[in-house]
Amino acid sequence: MPKFPSFPICKRFLGVSVALAALAWPAVSQASRIVLKDGRVLEGKLARLTTLAPKPEKPGAPQGAPDVLSIVLMDNNLVRYFVSKQQILSADEGTAAENVEHFNVRQRVARLGGRVARVGPLVEIQPFDEFGRRIVTMNTNQGLISVVQGISEIWPTWTKVEALQVQGKNVIWDMRIDTHSLPPDTLRSILSKQIDPTKIDQRLKMVRLFLQMERDQDALQELDRIRQDFPEHKAQFEQTVRELKQVFAQRALKEIQVRRAAGQHQLSFGLLNKFPAEGVAGETLKAVQEVVDEYRADFDEGTEIRKKFDALVAKLPEAVQTKIKPIREEMFRELNLNSLDRMATFWQFQRDPQLSDEEKVALGISGWLIGGNNALRNLPVALSLVETRNLVRDFLAEPIKLNRNAILAKFAAQEAGTPDLVAKLLKYLAPPLETEAPPKETPGFYELEAGETPGVGPLKYYVQLPPEYDPHRLYPTIVTLHGGGTTPQLQIDWWAGARRPDGTRFGQASRYGYIVIAPAWAAEGQASYDYSAAEHAHVLNTLRDACRRFSIDPDRVFLSGHSMGGDAAWDIGLAHPDLWAGLIPIVARTDRYIQRLWENAEYVPLYLVQGQWDGDKSIHNAVDLDRYLKHGYNTTVAEYQGRGHENFSDEIQNLFDWMNRYRRNFFPHEFECQSMRPWDNYFWWLELDQFPPKSMIDPADWPPQRNYHPARTKASLNANNGMNITSAADKVTIWLSPEIVNMNAKLTISVNGRRAPVGGRGIEPSLSILLEDARSRADRQHPFWARVDMPSGTLNEMGE
Repeated sequence: MPKFPSFPICKRFLGVSVALAALAWPAVSQASRIVLKDGRVLEGKLARLTTLAPKPEKPGAPQGAPDVLSIVLMDNNLVRYFVSKQQILSADEGTAAENVEHFNVRQRVARLGGRVARVGPLVEIQPFDEFGRRIVTMNTNQGLISVVQGISEIWPTWTKVEALQVQGKNVIWDMRIDTHSLPPDTLRSILSKQIDPTKIDQRLKMVRLFLQMERDQDALQELDRIRQDFPEHKAQFEQTVRELKQVFAQRALKEIQVRRAAGQHQLSFGLLNKFPAEGVAGETLKAVQEVVDEYRADFDEGTEIRKKFDALVAKLPEAVQTKIKPIREEMFRELNLNSLDRMATFWQFQRDPQLSDEEKVALGISGWLIGGNNALRNLPVALSLVETRNLVRDFLAEPIKLNRNAILAKFAAQEAGTPDLVAKLLKYLAPPLETEAPPKETPGFYELEAGETPGVGPLKYYVQLPPEYDPHRLYPTIVTLHGGGTTPQLQIDWWAGARRPDGTRFGQASRYGYIVIAPAWAAEGQASYDYSAAEHAHVLNTLRDACRRFSIDPDRVFLSGHSMGGDAAWDIGLAHPDLWAGLIPIVARTDRYIQRLWENAEYVPLYLVQGQWDGDKSIHNAVDLDRYLKHGYNTTVAEYQGRGHENFSDEIQNLFDWMNRYRRNFFPHEFECQSMRPWDNYFWWLELDQFPPKSMIDPADWPPQRNYHPARTKASLNANNGMNITSAADKVTIWLSPEIVNMNAKLTISVNGRRAPVGGRGIEPSLSILLEDARSRADRQHPFWARVDMPSGTLNEMGE
């Protein structure tokens, strides 16, 4: 598949003629800008801190003293972002900021009264009226309290909302919201009351604000009104209108790229065909045409591949054609833009005179099954791959071990039934469990059960697939955990967008092509997370079941949750850091095992979202967040100013920007993790059992009544094909694959100073190990090929 072209997209079109219309800009302010190692850019007022705890900072350390200001704060007036100094790639401090337009809104702001220091859960939020006022009702320990709020300042990226004077008791409350969260009509109505509509400079001020907000359509509409109201200035803005059309075109092209990258090719190609050409610059139209040409080239290539393949098959003996027919029908039915690269080797060599027709056909069949880069020229082996693939699918879908053993015995008769080829088949295998499609009214939405777990019962969960889902494409995935008093369905809505009347969703997960999984993980009426084995099992088994049904990229699975679901995500993420590309706890609270297993946060990126006045969470969470940031862990903390216990949909765009940058590393060369519960026992290629009882604390026995130390496990690989492991566990299982060690060379394994007697010149792969691992973990991209159990030193012995 051709790579997606990159186009420079204008984020703020401030250089258009509006900015040159002899108008006075506000004074240029000073701001700072940092670039993080993951490529994100943060802008705002910069400060260096020693702690996130809200207390005055002490003066800088004396000269010659170690630098303890290891936490960097970026305040953009809406959100305070905290990151580790060690995660910063570059920083520009105190640089001149862009000219930024803003409006002061006339309100009777309360200046005397009690200052809000805690914001309870919001029960009702009325919409803003045309004057920028609303009533917010929150739940407090004194019952329901309603506060009259008014918008007092509007900036392109943030809006200040303050408590207004009322008869009776007043409160002082400065709350910040994202300006983009204001409906366009409401925003226009509020702004219109702050200007003199007969003055062109004030009208243009609105245009500039809309441009800086990237609401180009609103800017153009307001500009059209100005041209009608001030016809004598109409010619002055002709160039501006033309330039705005360029902005629209560039943004439309950017959206096409987003959809194309998400595998939504029908939508992308449809948008390309409807792309507005009138008044659009030739450079942009050329870029559009290049994408159209790439699409058409891919379509034509797919058509030609089918023709060439059929022509070659027609030259083979009739008996061979009969064997090829089933896989040929599958290839022709399922070949599309997402799977076209599997046929790349066939397409490259289909005219090669040095290859026979049989060899070329073999390249096509084997490339389809194990990928173009792995294509084989041996037709009998290619046809054996078909039979082997079917056996693999049957094995993975079979719940009964006795039946799986019978399927396993059939692999011996297949030339392609080797661990190497089976591992390659697994990577391109469609999900083995067939799942009935949902009704047309709810496209892509599933209500499922992942079987039963002892002590848990049926594991119910919900899934929303993105538009144009294709089982031959791997999709990034969000596992999202609901809070108390909410539902899994609301979590789906938060990430993928609320369902429209036709059943479609227009949220960010749909836009970027993410699968969303929402387990019904909590008991009815549950008000807090229990840190239990049952809760862990519900979440993890749900994910495994979904991986068997849908094409989930195991290296791009993110675990998130709100409120007590955020607590669960935080704990489960630290207890099993090998599973996740990142953790996103929202309005979560660190407690119990989260606090004790904090060192595991080194191995999984974390993005925490919280409100400044959400009870004492800012103070309480600061202890652990300080640890992460001071140790240089990949942690981002986003704290919304003046806000409490909310869902923070304001942050969702930034969350996707963050997630799009991350993949897990499933084969780390070294790690050191801690365990406190028997089920916290799997770290990448190590499985642990029989921890010291003094290190294990059952959730039912919390808080611990004795001194204890978490069980620590440390593992590393060395340059001599060796593995060194120290662990408090009495039993250690080492899982092996070619991505970890050279299995064809002598392997040295040391566990707690004891050498594993693996011997020989290498490790013999086990097909039964490989298949059973792929079935049980449901990770078809990274199956293990062999195992060593210590202290016994046994190799490749499978238990029941």
